[in-house]
Amino acid sequence: MKIRSITYFCNPQYPLDEKVLQKAGTFLSEARSAYEAAGYQVQTVRLATVPFPQLLGAGQLDKLPELAAQFEGITQQHDIGYVSLGPALPEVPHSYEVIPEGIFVSRNIFFGGVMADKTRGIDLSSVQACAEIIVKAAMIEPNGFANLQFAALANVDAGSPFLPAAYHDANADGPAFAIATESADLAVQAFENAKSIEEGRNNLVSEIERHGKKLAEVAKSLNCRFYVIDFSLAPFPDDAHSLGNAVEKMGVPKIGMHGSLAAAAILTEAVDRADFPHTGFSGFMQPVLEDSILAKRSAEGILTIKDVLLYSAVCGTGLDTIPLPGYTTAEEITPLLLDLCALALRLDKPLTARLMPIPGKKAGDETNFDFAFFAPSRVMALESAELNPPLNGQEVLQINKRSNV
Repeated sequence: MKIRSITYFCNPQYPLDEKVLQKAGTFLSEARSAYEAAGYQVQTVRLATVPFPQLLGAGQLDKLPELAAQFEGITQQHDIGYVSLGPALPEVPHSYEVIPEGIFVSRNIFFGGVMADKTRGIDLSSVQACAEIIVKAAMIEPNGFANLQFAALANVDAGSPFLPAAYHDANADGPAFAIATESADLAVQAFENAKSIEEGRNNLVSEIERHGKKLAEVAKSLNCRFYVIDFSLAPFPDDAHSLGNAVEKMGVPKIGMHGSLAAAAILTEAVDRADFPHTGFSGFMQPVLEDSILAKRSAEGILTIKDVLLYSAVCGTGLDTIPLPGYTTAEEITPLLLDLCALALRLDKPLTARLMPIPGKKAGDETNFDFAFFAPSRVMALESAELNPPLNGQEVLQINKRSNV
């Protein structure tokens, strides 16, 4: 297990005061050293701000590319790997339109777009705007890679350390930090030689608790408010760190077949059982291109987009690093995002979508990203078409969470 990221949350003022970012860099350097001294490899340190419409103000949204370029330059000087400038907001419709320009001028700056939450409901205009961002961002680079920097958000609160979903609460009392884990290997090891599901689950809960408490103990030594831990079982693209491999160790012949949903639920519920301070997604994480077995089963046609959406009902992040045909339109993406929003609100859980149309590619074509964190796969088919009235309108839909009555 390693630490995927230590993320520092803050509310800088605009124009930027470099001293604020210098303070963030100093803290993150100290935090990295503390966790490495405790025996953990720290993959990256990151920064997340309040949503950029709040940072810039509605009248200055067109300065987003300038802001993104400033952040990229200054944070690199302070050894901060990545920055999330938070999501576009439904109450500021123009904030969605400027995101592709912000992505265009940067490589390490990430953005989100709010589609739905418990307060607003599902904002159909924002769902459509997020689909438009995905299509426009796909054209920034020949392989569609720029969409790595954007996620559409449904019911995601402030404080999650995973990018692009990370953002700070503008009403929070000062800065804070949080830990995101890369711990799919714990699930693989837990079920490697387990004679029963219960034995494997107990193994996993025990390891999560051990690491969770150790991570929280180190946090006490650092001079910053602790948002706690997102102990998601995040993968790395080799079989030893693959959640797909863990599911198959549990007895499913190939992930994507029936039984996979139950396995995903068991793994996520193990995180819930563990006694340690956790937040955010904290569950089964299924980024198709970041997991060697998920990528393989997708290429074989066994794992589909509908499967991944189904597993979102019981797991963590939702639809992550999904390679789509390059000709996919915003009108075809919108229904998929709408389904994700409905799950998030009805089940009262955070979900995101990071979709990656690849220009010039059709379903079944090989993906060819030159990126150490992606496994080879094939473009996934999207069975979708433009919605008809009234579901293709501009309404705000209220969907209440499921009642226990």
